[in-house]
Amino acid sequence: MSPEPMTPDPITPDPRTPAPRREFGKIVAASLAGTTIEFYDFFLYGSAAALVFNKVFFPAGDPVTGVLLALVTYAVGFLARPVGGVLFGHLGDRMGRRRTLALSLLMMGGATVAIGLIPSYQTIGVLAPILLTLLRLVQGVALGGEWGGAILLVTEHADSRRRGFWASWPQTGGPLGNLLATGVLALMGLAITDAAFVEWGWRLPFVISAILVLVGLWLRRAVQESPLFAELQAAGRADEGKAPISVVLRHHRREVALATLANVGEKTTYYVFSIFLLSYLAEQLHLPKGVGLTAIAIGSVFQVAAMLVGGALSDRFGRRGLNIGLALLIAVWGFAGLPLVDGGDTATITLVVIVGLTLHGLMTGAQVAFFAELFPSEVRYTGASLGYQLATVLGGSLAPIIGVGLMHRFGSTLPVGVFLAVAELCTLVAFLLAGETSTRALRDLESV
Repeated sequence: MSPEPMTPDPITPDPRTPAPRREFGKIVAASLAGTTIEFYDFFLYGSAAALVFNKVFFPAGDPVTGVLLALVTYAVGFLARPVGGVLFGHLGDRMGRRRTLALSLLMMGGATVAIGLIPSYQTIGVLAPILLTLLRLVQGVALGGEWGGAILLVTEHADSRRRGFWASWPQTGGPLGNLLATGVLALMGLAITDAAFVEWGWRLPFVISAILVLVGLWLRRAVQESPLFAELQAAGRADEGKAPISVVLRHHRREVALATLANVGEKTTYYVFSIFLLSYLAEQLHLPKGVGLTAIAIGSVFQVAAMLVGGALSDRFGRRGLNIGLALLIAVWGFAGLPLVDGGDTATITLVVIVGLTLHGLMTGAQVAFFAELFPSEVRYTGASLGYQLATVLGGSLAPIIGVGLMHRFGSTLPVGVFLAVAELCTLVAFLLAGETSTRALRDLESV
């Protein structure tokens, strides 16, 4: 199949009537709240893994080895995300987007609260990291199901001319959740001593997730189902034929591969300028944990705004050229910006993180509608989730592990810059091959 022309065709009007403004506002708000809560839970684990889990859940020894072990359990959550994408994708393509999202939110909240209650390694020995790993798996499955449903619920309601912009709103749940997680941990670190933080303080942010989940469920209780899925149900096409994953793997392998490659650069960018740098600053430069947490918290504010800008720009200029340009900019910033943190200056570190997370925000906002535009309605939840979540394994789970490993081996950020550039090359190639997708009407994509 040859790539589509470089110049986009005129946008095909979407024949369905968009949701009323008030109802659509509820849909966007509920999707944003749910993704924020789930990413708060997921990234809370990542920050805690970089700061304290090596001391609480693993035997005492080499601190770098302890951090690597903690990040391995962190990576397990990413390995489970494609499983969650397939599992919840099946439910979402057969039962609907709305009900599936409630289940993923409950699963994530339960696992997060349970992590906060696990006794330490000194108390129950090897059972502690085993329980930690199992609950991290549950978190990964839940988040793998959340993303696809939240994005599709918005994109399938939205006007096709502003699809990228509206799709970027629930995507901001990632940095908002991370901002909330790092902010809560930073406040705990300031309010209590380091010893108290390691002993019990880190647990409180996990336990209070129960309250956030209840809020999320309340917001989602009255949201309408996606109109495109409702059409499938009315036509009797939502529960017939082969399983969605079977259709995707048989007829949409190219689209899954393109979605995965396109997202590898975005995922790697985020984790290099957040989780990896958090470990690098603490373990290599021996800076207080508050330096990295504060820089990420400030950077996340810029990241949120950049996602909305990226979504709007992708509607105006197309997904393809914008993502290619951003991939090149991020690769350059990896080589230029990462070495600047070695001086240990707080202001410089904050600037490096802000620029990195802002570029990431522009890219992820410019990409998010792209995943929905690759697949027909019958398998859109499964296909989009699988492609996106496979990228989290390659670009998300591996980035902090490879970064810490390179840091330990070379004591420098330069090899990490090379790793980041390779990831951006994946994104560049994917969009060159995929062509322009912003001109597609979601209901007109060919079904099998």
